[in-house]
Amino acid sequence: MIRPIEVAQERATGGPAAAGGAFDAASLLARANALAGIGSWSCDLADTALSWTPAVFDIFGFPPDHQLDRREAVEFYAEESRALMERLRAEALAHARPFTMEAQIMRADGTMRWMRLTADVIRENGRITHLYGLKQDITEDKQRWEALRRLAEHDPITGLANRAVYETRFLNAPMVQPAIAPLGGLILFDLDRFKQVNDHFGHAAGDACLKAAARRLAAAFPDAPLVARIGGDEFAVLTDASLAPFALERRVAHVLTDLGRPILWRGHRLAVGASAGLALADDPYRYDAEALFAIADEALYAAKAAGRGVMMSGSASRPALRQASCS
Repeated sequence: MIRPIEVAQERATGGPAAAGGAFDAASLLARANALAGIGSWSCDLADTALSWTPAVFDIFGFPPDHQLDRREAVEFYAEESRALMERLRAEALAHARPFTMEAQIMRADGTMRWMRLTADVIRENGRITHLYGLKQDITEDKQRWEALRRLAEHDPITGLANRAVYETRFLNAPMVQPAIAPLGGLILFDLDRFKQVNDHFGHAAGDACLKAAARRLAAAFPDAPLVARIGGDEFAVLTDASLAPFALERRVAHVLTDLGRPILWRGHRLAVGASAGLALADDPYRYDAEALFAIADEALYAAKAAGRGVMMSGSASRPALRQASCS
């Protein structure tokens, strides 16, 4: 059963500890912690009984008089967080060392929250008798960080990954143990007639074309490790090795057909197609990303020169480019 920590509760709610309207240090600390959503906890290892301050009860969505034992409390951790917490707890007890982690929990009302858990051990006569620490609700911090991460990693027009992510995860990755593996190939798409549409109808029409192309690419490659906008009207798709080269080329041909469908915008039918350059990875687990990009870029250039709606492909072991047209 979880025992409320009564002294902290009194101080946090303005009880006897705030005599004469003045705060002592402990009372002020309790109030400040409650304001920041920080609660204290301890676990008696003799019977695994937990003690919580009111802020911890609040994090989990329970009133301070709620009866709950440790076995029930850990069930409110998300599975991955629970496994990590139990592992770190066991290591703390085995090696008498503190730990800190971020855990996702489900409150009593079913809503998911994030908290930061900090723990250390208490020894008596050389034996560890208690675990204790702090728990802080960091849900809003996680949401703000996720929003910032999305801004940093995603293209603001299409919502796809941006060039920085493409370079970090692929282009600048080490040849040995690359971040994306097994890799089937790199496909570069470049929109045809995009400049004409942009010049004639304006940037709003151009943005509509980019968004439509991004949606069609994402739908065509739902299993791709990465779909990114890497330039003005250029996109990159990294595929896994589950598709045979012929099947991958056939899928790209279908995508080019799809990208060639007119885009309806404010009563206009915008005719924007695409060309593609495909570089196949000879070894899905060990490849030179820059070399693959060079092959795909050369293939794209050749496809643009050959006509609209064309795909050219090659690989390091087959330097001669091959054409497959969907026109």
